[in-house]
Amino acid sequence: MSQTLQLYKSLGAKQFSAMIREVAPYFASIDPLFTELRPGYAEVTFPKRREVLNHIGTVHAIALCNAAELAAGTMTDASIPKGFRWIPKGMWVEYLAKADGDIRAVADGSAVDWSSQGELKVPVMAYVGDKPVFRAEISMYVSQA
Repeated sequence: MSQTLQLYKSLGAKQFSAMIREVAPYFASIDPLFTELRPGYAEVTFPKRREVLNHIGTVHAIALCNAAELAAGTMTDASIPKGFRWIPKGMWVEYLAKADGDIRAVADGSAVDWSSQGELKVPVMAYVGDKPVFRAEISMYVSQA
């Protein structure tokens, strides 16, 4: 079990989320809360609030990108074999609908071969309720440490 996953299980969702905001302060801007983390899957929520809104009152594109990178990166860290490391290499995004409420970002890596090295594609979807509002594919470069 990865150190990230051990921390999540021992600290619990709320304390783990607070720790992530301290370790990577740029994620604090969205005030994320992990609701689930396991190998191949991560779910992060964040509230619609003034700090993440754009000029039309919906959740800003960059806030959605931050949530996608946080969910995908943390899930990747919880999924790769011991002795491996990762770094994001690129991100492709698509805005599907106005993000007009609280956000739930889901990184589902169940179809990713986590035993392989090189560029791995990690899909992320973001929702307001059950409505899909954002889709991303994040390229993670995985190699031996």
